[in-house]
Amino acid sequence: MTDFHGIIPPLLTPRTDSGEIDRAGISALVDHLVAGGVHGIFVLGSSGEVPYLTEAERDLVLETALEAAAGRVPVLVGISEQTTVRVLAEADRLLAIGGDAAVVTTPFYALSDAAEVERHLRTVADHIDVPLFAYDVPVRTHMKMPFEVLVRLAEEGVLAGVKDSSGDDISFRRLLLATEHLPDFAVFTGHEVVTDGAMLGGAAGIVPGLGNVDPAGYVRLYAAARAEDWSTVVAEQDRLARLFEITGAATPGRVSAGAAGLGGFKTALRLMGVIGSNRMAEPMEALDAAEAERVREIVTAAGLL
Repeated sequence: MTDFHGIIPPLLTPRTDSGEIDRAGISALVDHLVAGGVHGIFVLGSSGEVPYLTEAERDLVLETALEAAAGRVPVLVGISEQTTVRVLAEADRLLAIGGDAAVVTTPFYALSDAAEVERHLRTVADHIDVPLFAYDVPVRTHMKMPFEVLVRLAEEGVLAGVKDSSGDDISFRRLLLATEHLPDFAVFTGHEVVTDGAMLGGAAGIVPGLGNVDPAGYVRLYAAARAEDWSTVVAEQDRLARLFEITGAATPGRVSAGAAGLGGFKTALRLMGVIGSNRMAEPMEALDAAEAERVREIVTAAGLL
């Protein structure tokens, strides 16, 4: 089994100005991440605008990312669908293309309970031949991953780990404590601005959307945490928290929250010359020139321009 740890950014999905998937942009972004020292890449997650992608687009994004990664780092594949049978079909199609692990949410739209979530994860794990990570993202699925289910599946080896984007720091710490006796179980935080606390608590690593913009900063934070240099960890986290303000650069009320956040990341990467456009998936709108100027000020202050 691949040793999953460290900084694993959820890959953005660059588009051309005309709205097509930007294969060159994906490749350039993967190179940017690998050059920044990341320990893996998570493709087809929330930061990749996966709900907006057609099946053909998902296939193209994964194919392009795998080609660009070229085995340099592990690639985790998001398999997002509404119910078990749809996840299994998505897994068959995507994992035939490639990938080193699968990342799966609770069923969404369906009104599930803890027992159904457990059956869902067990069924998916039995069906695939790569490690399975549970993706706890209630802001998207409207359901928090049941704590007892995660611990039980961790102890039985059904799950390789959890990507926690719940924003519930108490629950996150409880999960770390409940699984600290399982050396092969990897708990990651997806919370960009409190990763210092997560690493202090024993997290295996970080899955930060902001890591697309500043992978090297998160790698420095992770390395300092492993060295128990906590003053450096806090200083780096403070700098990254200020950089995260790019997600609030949009004029209030002009674009959706999702477009503001991911648009801030894409705009920063365009300004840095990594990708060619900050185009968003329909119906989201891109940040405009005035908003991009606010992003520029923040990125410059963070030392990235």
